[in-house]
Amino acid sequence: MTGLLAAAVAGGVAAAGPAAATDSRSGNGPERHVLLLSVDGLHQSDLAWYAAQHPGSALAQLIHGGTEFTRAVTPVPSDSFPGLLAQVTGGNPATTGVYYDDTYNHQLLPAGTTSCAGAKPGTEVNYTEGLDRDPTSIDAGAHLSGLPGGILALTATPQTLINPALLPVDPTTCKPVYPHSYLKVNTVFEVARAAGLRTAWSDKHPVYEIVNGPSGTGVQDLFTPEINSVALGFGSGDWTKDNAATQQYDSYKLQAVLNEIDGYDHSRTTKVGIPAIFGMNFQTVSTAQKLPTSDNLTGGYLPGGVTPGPLLTRALDYVDASITAIMDEIHRRGLTGSTTIILSAKHGQSPTDPAALTRVDDGPVIDGLNTAWTAGHPGAAPLVAFAVDDDVLQFWLSDTSPAATAFARTFLLTHPVTGKAIDGTPRTLAASGLTAVYAGDGAAGFFGTAPGDPRHPDVVGVVTHGVVFTGGTGKIAEHGGLDPQDRDVPLVVSGAGVEHREVNGHQVETTQIAPTILALLGLDPNALKAVRIEHTRALPLT
Repeated sequence: MTGLLAAAVAGGVAAAGPAAATDSRSGNGPERHVLLLSVDGLHQSDLAWYAAQHPGSALAQLIHGGTEFTRAVTPVPSDSFPGLLAQVTGGNPATTGVYYDDTYNHQLLPAGTTSCAGAKPGTEVNYTEGLDRDPTSIDAGAHLSGLPGGILALTATPQTLINPALLPVDPTTCKPVYPHSYLKVNTVFEVARAAGLRTAWSDKHPVYEIVNGPSGTGVQDLFTPEINSVALGFGSGDWTKDNAATQQYDSYKLQAVLNEIDGYDHSRTTKVGIPAIFGMNFQTVSTAQKLPTSDNLTGGYLPGGVTPGPLLTRALDYVDASITAIMDEIHRRGLTGSTTIILSAKHGQSPTDPAALTRVDDGPVIDGLNTAWTAGHPGAAPLVAFAVDDDVLQFWLSDTSPAATAFARTFLLTHPVTGKAIDGTPRTLAASGLTAVYAGDGAAGFFGTAPGDPRHPDVVGVVTHGVVFTGGTGKIAEHGGLDPQDRDVPLVVSGAGVEHREVNGHQVETTQIAPTILALLGLDPNALKAVRIEHTRALPLT
């Protein structure tokens, strides 16, 4: 156990005396708990490698104590928002209406609009750390004392930490659109609350209040320290720029979960009962995959892309130690027979092989497309109204006519682009570094939504394996695209009510986690709107 993790565990568990398991419901009857753990960036191959190398590890114990689905895939795009929402709603982006954390909507009005009648629609929908009242502080502007260690005192209602003046505006109500109200379907947290069960979750930005669902009240105890704030004690970068800092950051969320296992709220100030649904996301593996180096250790994978390198191995050890602490506390509290742990990931990361990496600056691609468009359409606005490109290319256009979308598609497929390998060697790639482009109605069909949907990208490009759209050299991998390394994540359901077996004969989707959670709690999976729309089935556990 690392020093950071040991300190986090000792900070709460040592203070707790023996206690009986507390029922999460207001009435009597057998209690059940589902703990969801998302280890962002983790591939199924990483889990298999680690368990084989460490057969006595907590990760191996989870596999041996439950059902492992070795062919699980995330939604497309494979980004954090759609990845988590899949797990807690049972739906893909066409159903949830959420395609990325930073997107564009052709119907909403720009932030700050106060006179909505006649206002021109179309605006960025930026549900990132940029909405925090103070994005430089881990408390997002709550003005807590004793930071960063005092972060456990953070509010359980992070909506209050969002600056409403920065939110997009609904043209009908002329009011700001908070993340939870942008989501088109309900969440497992809302279903559990309606059944009188307690809910909790810990994640990386206040905008993760989106998991509250349209009601805005799905999660009673929502702990969201800001990961992209200045990492106090680690220089001027944020908590993702140094992997040791990421571990410290994750340890705050770990402590929140341990406090909740003990029947307290995340801050350990009030005894509230153990949540029926709770959990957290880990960022440590993700930053170890993306950082070229950190703490004098090389990030990512060894040549060939199969074996984790030294930094990533340390990150996996940290996550395993954290899960050990969780499992030990569940056992110590007498909850082993009533708790099911679900392990998965919002997304993977690609490329794993350093030799496959090609960094491509998307700026010249966007500028080239805009220049070509205005040359043939004098006086027209730049064609690309908004872009978000990681290891996927996504454009929203100022002109969504068939002619404009076809123009964009043709341009991207007929213009080469120059990128750089991991050692800086130039590489020229055909078709803007893409293998396929979907535009206009084709993009709607790609996502499975209706033409005219104001939310989805008007142009989406499938990148050549290894391409990461970045103008810098600060990362060696990314996510968001369709690459199998982005989508092939672990999915293990372990503990109470689950038999030990491996399911590798057919593919499952992380959307199936949501109905599985409700089924494990004895609730109706069809209470989820996305489950009804997509006919999402619970995972076969027997």
